[in-house]
Amino acid sequence: MFVDEALVELFAGDGGDGCKAFRREKGVPLGGPFGGNGGRGANIIFKVDPGLNTLVDYKYKRIIKGGRGENGLGKGMHGHKAEDIILNVPPGTVISDAETGLIIADLTKSADEALVAAGGRGGRGNMAFVTRTNPAPNYAENGEPGEYRKVKLELKLMADVGLVGMPSVGKSTFISKVSASKPKIADYPFTTLKPNLGVVRISDGRSFVIADLPGLIEGASLGHGLGDQFLKHVQRTRIIVHIIDMSGSSGRDPYEDYTVINRELENFDKKILEKPQIIVANKMDMPLSMDNLEKFKEKVKMPVYETSTINAQGLEKVLYKIADMLDTLPKNSLYENEKFESHVIYKFKEEKPFTITKENDTWVIKGKAVEKLLQMSRFDTDEAVMRFANKLRKLGIDDELRELGALDGDNVRILDFEFEFRE
Repeated sequence: MFVDEALVELFAGDGGDGCKAFRREKGVPLGGPFGGNGGRGANIIFKVDPGLNTLVDYKYKRIIKGGRGENGLGKGMHGHKAEDIILNVPPGTVISDAETGLIIADLTKSADEALVAAGGRGGRGNMAFVTRTNPAPNYAENGEPGEYRKVKLELKLMADVGLVGMPSVGKSTFISKVSASKPKIADYPFTTLKPNLGVVRISDGRSFVIADLPGLIEGASLGHGLGDQFLKHVQRTRIIVHIIDMSGSSGRDPYEDYTVINRELENFDKKILEKPQIIVANKMDMPLSMDNLEKFKEKVKMPVYETSTINAQGLEKVLYKIADMLDTLPKNSLYENEKFESHVIYKFKEEKPFTITKENDTWVIKGKAVEKLLQMSRFDTDEAVMRFANKLRKLGIDDELRELGALDGDNVRILDFEFEFRE
């Protein structure tokens, strides 16, 4: 089954909890803290597998969860980190954030991989908090929660050449004659229901990959016919081969076909029309083809290559032209000029790590840094509670609450945790 799009929810592994322990040995008074750190949670990594050509594995596998890191132990023993989850995808897979649309990674080469959801770090044991002023800390951290992401996977085929055109113009016959690809060929529209790839080798030893894309119709960029589900595969190609039924046997005008397809390509992505295009006038063995070709050339001031794919006539000339053009064209990345999510261009000022609003009679504090601090705090000793309060104070939360009018005894909430504001 050919699947070229999928939505996947990723839950990276939580970090293991740190351990609160003390060294107790006979004859060793005041042994001190002895709790180890927790292990890191599992990262979720996407990696290219050259043997894959579809995203079918993610059609039914919509939720992927990473393992939790091991908890720290006494005697200074640290927990093991969880094993990373490696998800294999075919070359040409684009990963984007499902909510923002921001591109996370474009995986094209066999060695490409991307860490998409990071596992949480392990919580620190009380050994890690030893200072000169506090040689025996009586607290430890919980593990950091793993990252959650909902991502969209899109497969955009890795082909040098894309065949485009109306249904039944001879694209499938073309690729079957010039490569070992064996697409379905029949005398009715939309015979091709998925892209077909073929490797073309010409007599001088040069080779390239060609993609036969399902037939387009007017309105394809809006979802008509097979819609835009296959137009994205044109985006990676370096050359577009526009095949036109010059015989008019289907009742359509060849020039109208040409303008309609180009308009749909432009509506989908204007960059596509910037690619070099070769026009192939097919079915030249039919009675009206020559007359229609003359009329077509009067309107289109570009070289037109005459072929009859059913008889394999004129194909060699087209293939040599494609090879010559590919020799001069660089292999640019699809997102060469795009800024990926991990790139920071410029940071104007540091924003507050929290916001405070009032809901009914409760002050609600939100912010990743504050929420993470709460999740990693363990309130099992007075010392741990004081540490949490001091952290909030250093973040400026106490001062902000006073400015907003908070009074002694007011309720404050972070996530599901409520406490009282004290001066």
